[in-house]
Amino acid sequence: MPHSALDPLLQAQLDRRLVQVVPSPRQLALQEMGFYAFVHFTINTFTDREWGDGTESPALFNPARFDADQWVAAIRAAGMKALILTCKHHDGFCLWPSRHTRHSVAASPWRGGQGDVVAEVAAACRRGGIAFGIYLSPWDRHEPCYGSGKPYDDFFIAQLTELLTGYGEICSVWFDGACGEGPNGKKQYYDWERYYQTIRTLQPNACIHVCGPDIRWCGNEAGDTREAEWSVVPRRTADTEKIAAASQQQDDAAFRLRTIRAQDRDLGSRALLADEPVLIWYPAEVNTSIRPGWFWHAAEDEQIRPLEKLIDIYEKSVGGNATFLLNIPPTSEGLFHPNDVARLQQLGDYIRASYSSNQAEEAALTADPAAPGHAADNLLTDDDSCYQPMQETGQATLTLRWQTPHIIRRVVLKEQLRFSQRVEAFAVDARISGRWQQIASGTVIGHQRILPLLPLETTALRIRILDARVSPILRFIGVYA
Repeated sequence: MPHSALDPLLQAQLDRRLVQVVPSPRQLALQEMGFYAFVHFTINTFTDREWGDGTESPALFNPARFDADQWVAAIRAAGMKALILTCKHHDGFCLWPSRHTRHSVAASPWRGGQGDVVAEVAAACRRGGIAFGIYLSPWDRHEPCYGSGKPYDDFFIAQLTELLTGYGEICSVWFDGACGEGPNGKKQYYDWERYYQTIRTLQPNACIHVCGPDIRWCGNEAGDTREAEWSVVPRRTADTEKIAAASQQQDDAAFRLRTIRAQDRDLGSRALLADEPVLIWYPAEVNTSIRPGWFWHAAEDEQIRPLEKLIDIYEKSVGGNATFLLNIPPTSEGLFHPNDVARLQQLGDYIRASYSSNQAEEAALTADPAAPGHAADNLLTDDDSCYQPMQETGQATLTLRWQTPHIIRRVVLKEQLRFSQRVEAFAVDARISGRWQQIASGTVIGHQRILPLLPLETTALRIRILDARVSPILRFIGVYA
């Protein structure tokens, strides 16, 4: 039903219903991370392939200079807050000495068969002060019982339990929906609910990504983003990536380059949600690789994504009510390549230089009268406090004034998500040559909206909330040169 066709009473009822949908503490914590790393590393690193078939010899795995601390240092330099490791990809090779298969590092020459990549990476993350997460492929092209139903689910749960109980706090469990044949020629229909219950029991603070109830895939691997990324979406959205018939069953470069489809551009507007029976909080994650492939290939050492492209993805994802999962694949030596390390440093330098000095703190801030305990001054501290106008019109105006002209290149807005995602439309104006001029506008704010601008000089900035699902509740305003 189009927004314009909604009866005012029905719209008010819908809006009240929408703002009852709020994030869990684990979802809030993950959205606060914003930017984190994927690390694709397995037997494929040594075979120059993207997907292994499960027949590879563990003897191939021998990263002679493996250094997890080097990975973490590079990830921290980029400003990322966590590392998610591919503990087992589709080939079934385990980066830890699993008790349930010999197809693992225990059968490799690395560390004399006594090594444990998962343990070393988890420990490096703790030393480096970042969170640690795991990727475990449900598709196992090596395991003989794959496709057998419950016996394979028992096997998978056993391996999942090893990872969830042996390596400390886990922030994320990342599942994709890849589902093809195993060595017996059969496919497995995954018992997702059993997998989720195991995670909730053993690591209750861990978010379950993509094929899971906490964080959804944005819909592509190219870094493409939506103009309006809603976190309140239909319940059926959570099942999209779990449909076996639609799963990815072979490595496909075209799949990695696919952008968001036109029919998937709107997942949460009022018009879309008006007739949806069940709604959930399901924020988006944008995932892509720093290189063309997900695993390391020597031929791609000079094909690192340009800094400008990574900045664009960062500002449209982390700055577009999504999170950004950037993959960095280690080489066969077990190190991040110097070209990747250099690009990560450049990206981190840009983020720190661009968003470290908030000029809003120097301004005089005025706003529509505030509800008790929610004063406008709360917008100058990026914490749990917030601003809420007293009048519940769905609108608000806030003005920042400086005594001297300021150069502005970016504006950052945040909502207080504990009270759901409310803003439907906003605009930003600048006082230029004595007149107000609109310089930006948009729909969604959500966790964070970054508005890159052409450099301008102004003595005042005005933020207008034009439409909101009940009263808007804002957390933060940032103004940066």
